Amino acid sequence: MKKILKIIGLLIISLFTIAAAGYVYINATDVPKYETLKIDYQVKSDSLTIKRGKKLALMLCANCHMNHETGKLTGTKMLDAPTEFGEIYSQNITQDKTYGIGNWTDAEILYLLRTGVKKDGQYTPPYMAKLPHMADDDINAIISFLRSDDPLMKADPTPDTPTKPAFLTKLLCRVAWKPFPLPSEKIQLPDTTNTVALGKYLAINLDCYSCHSADFKTNNFLEPELSKGYFAGGNKPLNRDGKVMLTPNLTPDKETGIGNWSKEKFIKAVRFGIVDDKTSLAYPMTPYTLLTDKEVAAIYDYLQTIPPIKNKVQKSQAN
Repeated sequence: MKKILKIIGLLIISLFTIAAAGYVYINATDVPKYETLKIDYQVKSDSLTIKRGKKLALMLCANCHMNHETGKLTGTKMLDAPTEFGEIYSQNITQDKTYGIGNWTDAEILYLLRTGVKKDGQYTPPYMAKLPHMADDDINAIISFLRSDDPLMKADPTPDTPTKPAFLTKLLCRVAWKPFPLPSEKIQLPDTTNTVALGKYLAINLDCYSCHSADFKTNNFLEPELSKGYFAGGNKPLNRDGKVMLTPNLTPDKETGIGNWSKEKFIKAVRFGIVDDKTSLAYPMTPYTLLTDKEVAAIYDYLQTIPPIKNKVQKSQAN
């Protein structure tokens, strides 16, 4: 019996030693790097493409990359990122050749947006939205805007502030969060006459589900509908004061979701932040004024088709 207890004790000590060594190693290193694939891609651009790209970039990129004190896309601290992931800073995406993306090729930008891997092989965790499901034409539009002479893209030599990922982020980057594969086939734009298909496309590619599902840690970015609590809310982003702002349930559950909401009420909330004639939205959720009524109505139509989940989320107050 003593011999068995001794063996068990040695096993426990060994496991503890391995775990401690693993913690020290992971904590002392950065997120992983990967070999980058060389791809042949050159952006196709015209005025309408740039206009479309600006609309998408302002909704997807600017919220994180814009310094709200200067109004420039030079990066800033991502205040809404839960502190469990570390101290997160977005990067300079102006055309500056030293600190921005001025010396990136079109292919390198595409590779980052699709896979999450930078030109130097550094993996970017999910606090930067990836676009594995976005149509090729829309990806092309975003890159067209990033390459344009729009004032927002003017080169600005503001140095990046290095992100300080927490142990949890570094661990998840080794066991769960991995680079996405490049699409093997062309991804087409949705049929805009099919409002449910259009709504699904927008709800996924504008990254709505990421915040409105249960937790950033359990989101399934390649198969969003498999995310835990898909659109049922309860996720915990922070406001500018570091207070948790629980995301609401957007499933069609009639008691705890938006099952009793009219389409008009939903449009008013998403586009202008008004619910029942009162200002309702608070950072990190901001009004999507660039979306049209038709686009927001399509998102509503799609949300009405997903399985209702009963999940009562207490409304967070900004102050």
